[in-house]
Amino acid sequence: MDFISEALLSSGPFSIAVSLVFNILISVLGFIPSVFITAANISVFGFEQGLILSYIGEIAGAAVSFWLYRKGFQTFKPKFMKNRWVMKLQRSQGFHAFWMILMLRLLPFIPSGAINLTAALSRTGMMIFFLATAIGKLPALLVEAYSVTQVLKASDDIKIVLLILVISVVYYFNRNKEKGRK
Repeated sequence: MDFISEALLSSGPFSIAVSLVFNILISVLGFIPSVFITAANISVFGFEQGLILSYIGEIAGAAVSFWLYRKGFQTFKPKFMKNRWVMKLQRSQGFHAFWMILMLRLLPFIPSGAINLTAALSRTGMMIFFLATAIGKLPALLVEAYSVTQVLKASDDIKIVLLILVISVVYYFNRNKEKGRK
């Protein structure tokens, strides 16, 4: 996060554009959590402006990802595409697709990149994807921004405990994932 904060601070009048570019890149890559750019935005711009900037950046990133994935990955079929909810979204369109994307966006444990890619490989139109994303990202981003603010205010001891906890959870899930492959 310090790297991103320093990049924003050193960008002067272009700091908002740099933040948006970071958000879009994170979204296109699909596997880097956006919490780092949210934390940097809040620490550099303050809670309200940082939240608004993160929200705009996440929506722009999702739209760019959707467009790029639709153009470039039509033949790509990752393993998660066999999930029943993902398959249902892939077959859906119109009003039904809107509600599925909205519901998936509200679930915090579903990676945004997976939703972007699945929607891009579906029959969902850009406008439906954009509207569902714009509405669905707001509650999740509010929780993320509030959590980031609390962590930024926490003592170094609390931050170390949280870091150890996050590393432990990631290790646990990766270890179980490896056991499932054997």
